[in-house]
Amino acid sequence: MSDPLREPTFLILTALVDEPMHGYGLIAEVDRLSEGRVALRPGTLYGALDRLTDDGLVARDREEVVDGRLRRYYRLTPGGEGALRAETERMRRHVETATLRLQGRTA
Repeated sequence: MSDPLREPTFLILTALVDEPMHGYGLIAEVDRLSEGRVALRPGTLYGALDRLTDDGLVARDREEVVDGRLRRYYRLTPGGEGALRAETERMRRHVETATLRLQGRTA
């Protein structure tokens, strides 16, 4: 059993499910997914991406230069997808347990 993912990590992996994204795109998508609760700063994001890359959960997809600046894209790896699926299932079980208990409380 692996350790639970921290919320920012969970959101970064979730953001990368559909397509590779660059850093500022990830910041915006994590903000949207969390409804503004998780605001990643660039330093925090790139530190997390380095760690996730080292752990094999994300990989660099490509680089391009836009307006003279390097834009690096990241993609979810099969290992990252597996970790996200496992965490989603873990969270689902917790939500199910809490929901059942709350339903019993209101009865």
